[in-house]
Amino acid sequence: MSAKRREPRLWEARAYKYVIVINLIVSDVVRNGRLNRVADKKKTGARRRGLIRRDNSVDLPISESIGFQIRSTHRALQRLLQLKIEPHGITLGMWYFLRALWTEDGLTQRELSRRVGTMEPTTLGAIINMEEKGLVRRVRNEEDRRKLHVHLTAKGRALKSILIPLAKDVVSTAAQGLSASDVKSLLAALGEIQRNLYAAASQLDEIDAHIVDK
Repeated sequence: MSAKRREPRLWEARAYKYVIVINLIVSDVVRNGRLNRVADKKKTGARRRGLIRRDNSVDLPISESIGFQIRSTHRALQRLLQLKIEPHGITLGMWYFLRALWTEDGLTQRELSRRVGTMEPTTLGAIINMEEKGLVRRVRNEEDRRKLHVHLTAKGRALKSILIPLAKDVVSTAAQGLSASDVKSLLAALGEIQRNLYAAASQLDEIDAHIVDK
């Protein structure tokens, strides 16, 4: 007596179809991946041989980057100034705070941070360093004991007549070959750039604040 042929169950038939479909998808993915890799290699080779031009619209050459050129100029100015003031025991970090105090003595730590554009912990570190060198002293505000005012010592004030001429020499060196009119135009252009950037940053700050309020 021959055995009866077992009819496949419904779930087995469906599973078999799913396996076939999955195998087809996997094969297609593998094939497309190979084709893409081949195409990428061909494009790379063609680009190297100069057959495909790069999209220069997304490039920003260093020679045309205002940001890079200003940063590079600033670093060069700082480097030369550092070499001139270091023999007098002054670092660049101290220099900016001394300049602010030469303009207005007795500023608080927060006011100094705003004038120089540094975070308060950085300002505090510089103040302590200058205090150790005998250039400044801190005096507590009699009305608000939380505030400490930074005052120049006689030694700190005396440095102005020594260091400011050195800073002028740096500026003169940087402006060699430029006429007075050129320098005036340069300063005006830099001022305009700064105003544009501050205005753009202010708008973004307002947008961020509006989003947070929501």
